[in-house]
Amino acid sequence: MSAVPPRFVFFVVFCITIGGLLFGYDTGVISGALVVIKDEWHLSNTQQEFIVGGTTLGAIAGGLFAGYFADRWGRRVITFLASVVFIIGALIMTFSRNYSVLISGRVVVGLGVGAASMVVPLYIGELAPKEFRGRLVTLNVLAITGGQLIAYLIAWGLADVHNGWRWMFAISAFPAAVQLCCLPWLPESPRVLIRHGQEDRARAILHRVYGSKVPDSVVDEELESMHRSMRTESATRYRDLLHATNFRPLVVACVLQLMQQFSGFNTAMYYSATILKMAGFSSTKSATQFSIAIAATNMVMTVAAITIIDRYGRRKLLLVSFVGMILGLILLGIAFIFIVGLVKITKDTCAEYALCGACTLDDKCNWSPGAGLCASKGDGMFPDLTDACDSTTTRERAGTWLALASLVFYVALYAIGLGNVPWLVQSEIFANGIRSKAGSIATATNWVSNFIVSVTFLTMTQHITASGTFWFYAGILSAGVCFVFAMVPETKGLKLEDVQKLFVGSSLLFLARGTNTPPPPPLPKPDDLSSDEGVQDTAAEFSDAAATTNAPPSITRHERRSSRRSSSGSGTSASLVNRDR
Repeated sequence: MSAVPPRFVFFVVFCITIGGLLFGYDTGVISGALVVIKDEWHLSNTQQEFIVGGTTLGAIAGGLFAGYFADRWGRRVITFLASVVFIIGALIMTFSRNYSVLISGRVVVGLGVGAASMVVPLYIGELAPKEFRGRLVTLNVLAITGGQLIAYLIAWGLADVHNGWRWMFAISAFPAAVQLCCLPWLPESPRVLIRHGQEDRARAILHRVYGSKVPDSVVDEELESMHRSMRTESATRYRDLLHATNFRPLVVACVLQLMQQFSGFNTAMYYSATILKMAGFSSTKSATQFSIAIAATNMVMTVAAITIIDRYGRRKLLLVSFVGMILGLILLGIAFIFIVGLVKITKDTCAEYALCGACTLDDKCNWSPGAGLCASKGDGMFPDLTDACDSTTTRERAGTWLALASLVFYVALYAIGLGNVPWLVQSEIFANGIRSKAGSIATATNWVSNFIVSVTFLTMTQHITASGTFWFYAGILSAGVCFVFAMVPETKGLKLEDVQKLFVGSSLLFLARGTNTPPPPPLPKPDDLSSDEGVQDTAAEFSDAAATTNAPPSITRHERRSSRRSSSGSGTSASLVNRDR
């Protein structure tokens, strides 16, 4: 295998990851649009939360349905449908005239976002050569972060333009149109083609994926590995996910997706401009401008993750990411004590708020810079009322810049691990026959938890303070460190069919402490050795397991017993072959 994938693979990944770009753009654009829409339409905190959550609500349904239909119709068809849905949703949002229509447009876009978030990593993971799978799947996360950065740049450029927020939504239709134009040249996943009996097409695609210099034996081995996997798979229904071999990876995938959202990261993206206005950046444009720095950090660190994920592995990056994010959230909470104080935003009167930051978090209050006090919105006694705070004291200025620095640090550590590893692991750990269904459930878990976080963030900042909210997320991440340490195995460098062997016959706690070496396949039963084909399949499985083994020289009693059993099985196979001859 060459040091880089063939150009065909890069073309395919580029076309597929446009879905990730749209995913990022449509989730990121709301940050800049919301600070304008809330003033134009006089929206409450609850209404803002549901505009943000509308996309998430649609994504829950989109992710679930995409998993079911991706198996029936293929990955390519779902990618096409997601592009069409993106365009329809963009048009609805662009021409919306009231809150209800805007919400419906956000839900429609969410259907496309959910479908793309499920099918894109799955599609790339099944097409990519195993040596490059980590980097290529992570390119989808790079596309997502690139979409978010583009969204922030556009929001900043259109912040002072009349109806600029409508243009923000309209622009999202153009990448979707580009993806529609690419689709005729995209191949279907070889695993889907084999399941539908089209082995010749699958072979031709694998030859293009691996490159012309790779011998036929490599492609034949890959095809045979897929066939063996399909022959041993019995899971074809959702209830089969309850079987131990499928349930263990499902737990890992769902908890990682849950942690990705309950880390609070998407509140930082959805509400970054709002958070920075809370933190003392006085104007909408300046808050959006600093949001660009946050999005750029996310993208740059995602590039860094791509370069190291296949070298250091998924598990190490996750642990580093979790610990760094916890530190960033703790510092962010401290910064908000300087700016807002540990004040619950539940006062009966606005005059009870002593700090501008706390005052402007309350829906019914604005701050008067001239009088230096908080008053009810529309109070005629204070013509200079505003919802923005200028950092005037040393304490407030220190808090403002600490908030920005800790937010950038938190985002950087998210991008290096938790931002991309859950999607990569989800595309690797499930058996072929159940991969789409299990992936749809894990994706739905992501979006359900995303919805919960996005519609509760502003409310939580009011009731347990902004600092308390960020520390709450840090507490959840602390539990996540324990989960990753105990239950997430390493999958780098393994074929997809070998990854599933990690979950056979062991508890998850044992798996996570070990290496990424799959266990040997179970010994054949006498009935399985009744034909040459059974002998060859069994021998091939043992050969695959031996090729990936990197155990230390010291041998335990358990390994000696396993070795004797393997030798016995091999002897049985050899005697049967001689007898047939």
